Amino acid sequence: MSIYVVTVVLIFGIMLFGIVVDRLYRAFAARHPQLGPFRKSDGCGCCSGGSGCSSSDNSCGTKGG
Repeated sequence: MSIYVVTVVLIFGIMLFGIVVDRLYRAFAARHPQLGPFRKSDGCGCCSGGSGCSSSDNSCGTKGG
């Protein structure tokens, strides 16, 4: 019976830990919207950082090429 109780408490603790980590990540993402995978990209993904995009087909390319 003690193994059952320990298992239930352990699973519950892991779930609570996951919820805490998720809330901390959401709070961090709310304070720093420029970071992370959900940042606003005004260009074509990787090119929005300044490497240049081809406006005709929205593909990434080098400047001047």
